[in-house]
Amino acid sequence: MVQQQFDIPLHDIKPLVPIEEYSFTYLVTLSTLAVLIISALLYLLIRWFLKRNRFSLRKEHLKILTELDLGKTKESAYALTRYGETFKNDTPRHQMAYKEMFEALTPYKYKKEVADFDTQTMHFIEIYQGMLDA
Repeated sequence: MVQQQFDIPLHDIKPLVPIEEYSFTYLVTLSTLAVLIISALLYLLIRWFLKRNRFSLRKEHLKILTELDLGKTKESAYALTRYGETFKNDTPRHQMAYKEMFEALTPYKYKKEVADFDTQTMHFIEIYQGMLDA
């Protein structure tokens, strides 16, 4: 039997050369960018929905105060005092108007039977209602 020799010197084969491959880097970069853009859009969409359906206590109290029936004196006095307090700290002018209205409404509360509002009290109420804004 004859043995074969595999030690043949090969002179024309060169060693392996590293090939620069950037496809994985491109994939990771584009994926990260896509996730960031989708996250930003989702955040803006959620914020828009929450802002659109947000309950505003000021708007609700303003609506109650503008639609108030002043014919029911006692209930109106309590409502004006309770809901008007929401707006009293807006400006110093609001504070003074609220204080004047509060003092004018005090005789109409805490009693079983009360008369209709007098002209001075109505004037204080109208001034305060005219100052209100949401």
